[in-house]
Amino acid sequence: MSTLEIKNLHVSIEDKEILKGVNLTLKTGEIHAIMGPNGTGKSTLSAAIMGNPNYEVTQGEILLDGENVLEMEVDERARKGLFLAMQYPSEIPGVTNAEFMRAAINAKRPEEDKLNVMQFLKKLDQKMALLNMPEEMAERYLNEGFSGGEKKRNEILQLMMLEPSFAILDEIDSGLDIDALKVVAKGVNEMRGDNFGSLIITHYQRLLNYITPDVVHIMMDGRVVLTGDADLAKRLEAEGYAGISEELGIEYKEEV
Repeated sequence: MSTLEIKNLHVSIEDKEILKGVNLTLKTGEIHAIMGPNGTGKSTLSAAIMGNPNYEVTQGEILLDGENVLEMEVDERARKGLFLAMQYPSEIPGVTNAEFMRAAINAKRPEEDKLNVMQFLKKLDQKMALLNMPEEMAERYLNEGFSGGEKKRNEILQLMMLEPSFAILDEIDSGLDIDALKVVAKGVNEMRGDNFGSLIITHYQRLLNYITPDVVHIMMDGRVVLTGDADLAKRLEAEGYAGISEELGIEYKEEV
């Protein structure tokens, strides 16, 4: 079992404090969801975990099996088993999907255990079939000209190919129609197991209708203010953030 611990995390961007003491522990075998209004710091948390240089960690720790993630470069964090599916994946002209994924897989493996072409293609075909992705997408340049739904499926394909210990899924449901949402959820559910944990950042209950979380966290004003089971997301859908904040005695100001 692996553990990702976030302890009293404070993060700023351009001298503005966004995260104000986040505490959270995620273990493999668990799916956690983070919900919260716009501007509360959900995506800042994902960026800080993966080492986005635009975000400054001013206090606190991020520990992966006891190791300080904050001392690692971005590529080292990925090799150690962290993965981020971004809300807006980048386009990389000139590099095909297949080339990118095989290079990423082999970067994590020792020199004597690299995945050969036939092993890679067999695995790729299996995962693409599960996600209902046409074979030609493997030879298209990474995310170039992809629709929003294709980009999100491609992020899940990368997740399934790389098999990280922990995946942070930052609004992976954003802009998806119901069919694409079901396919994305199918891929995440396929990964569930003792060797995989995920932190799903979302605004909406609808994704959690297809990926049932073990734990739900509500963030407001840069902190986790309430934690519960899957029913907490349903309660949030019914009461809204205003209702939850009133009950907790927290001032709620919606950002637009």
